[in-house]
Amino acid sequence: LQRIAAKQALFISRGDDSGTHKKELQLWQSAGIAPAGDWYREAGQGMGKVLQMAGELDAYTLADRGTWLAYRDKSPLKVLFAGDPRMFNPYGIIAVNPQRYPDINYQGASKLIEWITSEPGQRMIGEFTISGTRLFTPSANTSQVARH
Repeated sequence: LQRIAAKQALFISRGDDSGTHKKELQLWQSAGIAPAGDWYREAGQGMGKVLQMAGELDAYTLADRGTWLAYRDKSPLKVLFAGDPRMFNPYGIIAVNPQRYPDINYQGASKLIEWITSEPGQRMIGEFTISGTRLFTPSANTSQVARH
């Protein structure tokens, strides 16, 4: 990111307040950079559209692995950097408050959370691949899971 900013090479940001966008902003901040100017464009679009734009404009972007795998054969872009723990962007699962939202299926949500954080659920998450590439790293920690 420091090299991109120093060269003012075109960077396409999702700019949509998504998890990927928030991770990108954290990475810029960690690099000591406040991205701004003509070289930094916020698309306000989903990841697929941003990958398309970056490919058309010969720009850099930060993408999630799943969308990249779906678009990689449709784009001239190449992965330049992957695997750094700072890029880890976990998903979370939480049931909404049933007292605040009485029409939700809280029992069903609780069962889903219980299964997703279980050993079989975590194993299934870890074994999920697209074209032989693992998409997710299971990270449930039962000591951090709220149980009722």
